[in-house]
Amino acid sequence: MPVNERALRRRALVAAGALALTGLLGVFAPHARAASDGAAPSMTTARAHVRLPEPTGPFPVGTTTRHLVDTSREDPWHPGRGHREVMVGFWYPAAHAGWRTAARTAPHMERRAAAHFGSPGGSGHLGYRVPAGAVDWAATTTHARVDAPVARGAGVRPVVLYSAGLGDPRTWNTSLVEDLASRGYVVVTVDHTYDSSEVALPGGRLARSVLPGLAAKRGTDPARVLRKAMKARVDDTRFVLDRLGDRKHRLSLPHGLAAAMDLRHVGMVGHSAGGFTALQAMHDDQRIRAAVNMDGTMEFPGPGGTSSVSRDGVDRPFLLMGTDAADSGEYGRQPSWKALWQHSRGGWRGDVTLTGSEHGAYTDAAALLPQLARAGVVRQDTVREDVGSVRGERAVAVTRAYVASFLDRFLRGRDDHLLDRPSSRFPEVRYAR
Repeated sequence: MPVNERALRRRALVAAGALALTGLLGVFAPHARAASDGAAPSMTTARAHVRLPEPTGPFPVGTTTRHLVDTSREDPWHPGRGHREVMVGFWYPAAHAGWRTAARTAPHMERRAAAHFGSPGGSGHLGYRVPAGAVDWAATTTHARVDAPVARGAGVRPVVLYSAGLGDPRTWNTSLVEDLASRGYVVVTVDHTYDSSEVALPGGRLARSVLPGLAAKRGTDPARVLRKAMKARVDDTRFVLDRLGDRKHRLSLPHGLAAAMDLRHVGMVGHSAGGFTALQAMHDDQRIRAAVNMDGTMEFPGPGGTSSVSRDGVDRPFLLMGTDAADSGEYGRQPSWKALWQHSRGGWRGDVTLTGSEHGAYTDAAALLPQLARAGVVRQDTVREDVGSVRGERAVAVTRAYVASFLDRFLRGRDDHLLDRPSSRFPEVRYAR
């Protein structure tokens, strides 16, 4: 059956759901992309550098990384080869004095992970069409200091889990994650091993995504792959929550971090498949009190593809954030979102759409791809197709403001009323009722 290549390229942004995975498998297949697609108008021998936007909250940010092993589960992508391993990042408000003296600034991506992300087989190229090798991703730094002491004096802080899109690494929304930490949240980012483009594991190991190989394999069933991915993601999420509540694990964290986490007030945010993960995990686990789905379809290909979260609904608050892409938008335009909306009872629900946006507008692509276009590394067409016509800095501002407003309202009891009605501060945001 003929396939629309432009639609497939957009699916390479690894959106969740039936159409997304079908497209993902199609785009990862070697024949699906012309060799020149995404190439720069002009290239130089020097690799480009990019900068993440500064967080806006009152706190400096600390970060640390931990390797977790789920001994109750074998890895679903490599059965028989060992227990499930998951890497998580902690991002948290740090003490001002201790932050200034902390040893080093955290990189956006670990060196090995950055090299693979920018390679021909990494998400930077396959998902966002940045020419392989054109960007020194390892040179990008965050605004967080590694193992900085935790801010004191404000009591316990809500915990927010973050899940990235299918094939994206946990680091591919650091601009949002850092901002939430600077506002006083403890954010835990979860890498879904062998789904994520790459995961740097202890001992010099690099776990690469199995998805490109599955895409190139004749006879791969997209529905089966996506169901497996979603089960692994939700299982990862629930395992991380278990470990956060485990006293032995908490003692291994930087001083004060375990005591700062309020596990009675846990929210989850995700983009694309991560948004599906956030809502599905909230459906499956009562410990998650509120969730944000940024442009994630919540269904599977074929007959019986309705997810249990869409079929059953939820009884806790959720926020849907759509784009202007043809297969996104308000809940009334998306079958899985419409089912969730209709079947949910007893909790607040909201739906906003970022005008002029495409799927990548809710990720670090919004901040970084325009920089690469200005440097001549990617075409402006790439930015428009991946982020949209919305300005990158506005997409970042909208994402940060609306996610924080939702979490403040339902995890902290602080309501700035941004979610009540259209705002003159953000005229590019549409509300659905």
